[in-house]
Amino acid sequence: MTHSRATGHTPFFMVYGAEAILPADLEYRALRVKAYTDQGNKTYLEDTVDQLDEARDVALLRSAKYQQAMRRYHSHHVRGRAFSVGDLVLCLVQSNKNHHKLSPPWEGPYIVAEVLRPDTYKLKDADGQVLTNA
Repeated sequence: MTHSRATGHTPFFMVYGAEAILPADLEYRALRVKAYTDQGNKTYLEDTVDQLDEARDVALLRSAKYQQAMRRYHSHHVRGRAFSVGDLVLCLVQSNKNHHKLSPPWEGPYIVAEVLRPDTYKLKDADGQVLTNA
């Protein structure tokens, strides 16, 4: 029932082309329910079927615009980090196998052993053993 900021429509509308009617609206005879007639509904459906593709295209454009704005915000507010040899770093756990939901999402600390290229590092643990991708 809540309009998405990205599309401007409810998910129900995006699927079915009409707004959902809640059981409470039926029970308490909301204005939409009172104004319902079979003949008016048929003409309304014919009109909305023609406009549904246009509404979905507009929603697609709004979604793209929203994603661009989010990407721009993220790029503006997130700082890149570069590590040098000898820095201590934590690694994100790639597999949740044998982990429960309260397990820490990070493992380490590891020491940067070598900078292979920007944002790519060779790491070693506290014992000096170089980590390999398992």
